[in-house]
Amino acid sequence: MHVFVALADNQHQGIVKVAAKLGNGDDPQHNLYWGSAYGMKTYFARSAEWKLVRTEKGPRPGVLERCMFKHRDEDVWLIADAYQGSQIKKATTEFLEAAAGVNPTRIEFQNNSERIKLDAGGAASLVVYIGHDGLMDFQLASLPKSGHGAANQVIILACASKQYFGTALRASGAYPLLWTTNLMAPEAYTLKSALDGWIAKESHGEIRERAAAAYSRYQRCGVAAAKRLLVTGW
Repeated sequence: MHVFVALADNQHQGIVKVAAKLGNGDDPQHNLYWGSAYGMKTYFARSAEWKLVRTEKGPRPGVLERCMFKHRDEDVWLIADAYQGSQIKKATTEFLEAAAGVNPTRIEFQNNSERIKLDAGGAASLVVYIGHDGLMDFQLASLPKSGHGAANQVIILACASKQYFGTALRASGAYPLLWTTNLMAPEAYTLKSALDGWIAKESHGEIRERAAAAYSRYQRCGVAAAKRLLVTGW
């Protein structure tokens, strides 16, 4: 899995302003979507099911930090990239390219005595976007077209992602395993619950149920409301 996280940024994004520390798009350590209690890095690092194996600073332009997580019971790896908040357009574009299956990449590193080789970008089995819905604020000059025959599965945890990402996702050829119909808090517990079902090879409906239950529990919005917000498929 490859997760693209656009760090929350009070200055460069059209978000509802958050505390300055949480909304500093140049500071992954304290950012709302990365280093806070329910941010991608912190939440998964504290999870009983996942192990943080490796962290890299600035692996490529626009990405401030990369984390590699290994599932403790299954042969599943998760790559997560924290994009600088001002680079949200780049994060969105590269997520859609990965969804389309273009620009497949291979990440390699040494883990103790083992050489790890991970498929990333357009070669990942599941591609995820987390953060502000930048397509509310800007348009893309072009839309990535499908780069192979098989449709990638994607999860988009951003406000009203079904409305704003729909055209681009259809062009990519990817399938929306989970996305949203309204405003939401794109925090990591929703993704974690969805991935539990995905790893267990549950149906799309069951994965959605898991995600909605988690969102309801943390946001205290009720399961019915969470199921209206989090949907699967077209």
